[in-house]
Amino acid sequence: MRPLRIGNFSGFYGDRFTALAEMLAGGEVDVLTGDYLAELTMLILARDRMRNAQLGYAKTFLAQLEDSLIAAIERGVRIVSNAGGLNPAGLAAEVVALGHRLGRSVAVGSVSGDDVREHFPDAVAANAYLGAFGIAECLKAGAQIVVTGRVTDAALTVGPAAAHFGWQREDHDRLAGAMVAGHVLECGTQATGGNYAFFTELSDLRRPGFPIAEIQADGSSTIGKHPGTGGAVTVGTVTAQLLYEIAGPRYAGPDATARFDTIQLSPAGPDRVRITGVRGEPPPPELKVSVTAIEGFRNEMTFVLTGLDLQAKAALVKSQLDWPGAEWTSYGQPDPDADSEFGASMLLQCVVRDLDPAVVGRQFSDRAVQLALASYPGCHLTAPPGPAQPTGVFRAGYLPQDAVGQRAVLPDGTVVEVPVPTETRSLSALAEPAVVGPAPAGPTRRVPLGRVAGARSGDKGGDANLGVWARDQAGFRWLAGYLTVARLRELLPELASLPIERHLLPNLHALNFVVHDLLGRGVAWNARFDPQGKALGEWLRGHSVDVPEALLS
Repeated sequence: MRPLRIGNFSGFYGDRFTALAEMLAGGEVDVLTGDYLAELTMLILARDRMRNAQLGYAKTFLAQLEDSLIAAIERGVRIVSNAGGLNPAGLAAEVVALGHRLGRSVAVGSVSGDDVREHFPDAVAANAYLGAFGIAECLKAGAQIVVTGRVTDAALTVGPAAAHFGWQREDHDRLAGAMVAGHVLECGTQATGGNYAFFTELSDLRRPGFPIAEIQADGSSTIGKHPGTGGAVTVGTVTAQLLYEIAGPRYAGPDATARFDTIQLSPAGPDRVRITGVRGEPPPPELKVSVTAIEGFRNEMTFVLTGLDLQAKAALVKSQLDWPGAEWTSYGQPDPDADSEFGASMLLQCVVRDLDPAVVGRQFSDRAVQLALASYPGCHLTAPPGPAQPTGVFRAGYLPQDAVGQRAVLPDGTVVEVPVPTETRSLSALAEPAVVGPAPAGPTRRVPLGRVAGARSGDKGGDANLGVWARDQAGFRWLAGYLTVARLRELLPELASLPIERHLLPNLHALNFVVHDLLGRGVAWNARFDPQGKALGEWLRGHSVDVPEALLS
């Protein structure tokens, strides 16, 4: 069968608004996917639903569709999106109504069943990560638009591929191959040069194009983008995205477990990269559940300290504010001889939390402002006083696959109960692979690690992942020997007391570290300066280390 061309137009709620129209106009595609859901997004949608039970979906999707629905219908392009969030039925009804306003009849399918709040009564949102076969049922029934609740990000790609090629539950290798392609697509322009460690080597990053996967019947794929769009698709950019927000070599999903240690990447022409060799295994017997709760309230005020005696100034303001349980964090390395006032300044942030919003609302922030004329010399703050904000807490839950009923609502209103997988297999750790060949030896030079290694990092609940890759096999052999867990703790002292796992992915010339508990209780808890761990990799790359000169040529 001919390949299926699947493009992406959204990697998060708030991504480039015009991307859907751009992807429709830029070249040939069969399916366009839009990913809107993340841990923080689930809290945002839950708060929307608390204010209005008719909401709970990504509202910008409707606005994007208003500009592009007719073009999609006329070109025969199907659109699959998890923008349904906590209310896929409500969004599906809105899409049908939008079609009527535009004078078109639109075949809309939806997928639900992910809402499992009855199992987690303390949560404002509890959603199981569903698989791809509900999407496939809608597409096989003729849906032009499919909206879902919480499915896995990769399911947006796997579903159309399964429908197009007729894959079955036991086609684990094919499903896993499409999962890998979906993982590349899910974050939009991160696969085409966005947030790329070696971004200075790319010619035009002003407006990266969104990625496209040409999926074959065997599950292999070629990643590309529309001609003439910015950014680039290289083995490096694809590697970077593959390392984003993963754990070990077994990448579990509801339909299959993809073996990331089997992925083979190869260049296939300008802005084209082939993905082959992906092996799949039966999925785990349990589904992961995104559990979001609101646990109290949070407020913060940030003081600016400049020039001399910074530690004494910080000690004074801390003693004056003297708030029970306050979390104080300082940022910046000021230079008293700096050319700008900003360069001579340090930020001192105070965060307070309480179950009662009144306790940490204006009562706290007003008290901080009242110190402006009574504290250290040069005292000022970065923002005026304000109210407390609700604090979201994320945790992962798990339910047996047969305890969650996935339902596909077809365009004619028929409800199809999607069966659970016929075979499952619990996850187990893989033995660490051997590193083949000697590491480069000889003279070394002290340079930033980022001169020879790329990195990509992100959040998984309260944990962070840090993927690091070398440019070639020789670089990987050195990196695997040098960058141990102990060395990582030495280079990044903030991680010194935290549990860390290291996983080797030789096919990608990469290591992946999972740093447990770095992000507290998830992104919405806002436990640190970089609450999603996005810049953790760049912090590591900036450290100077002794690198063999053979790698620097």
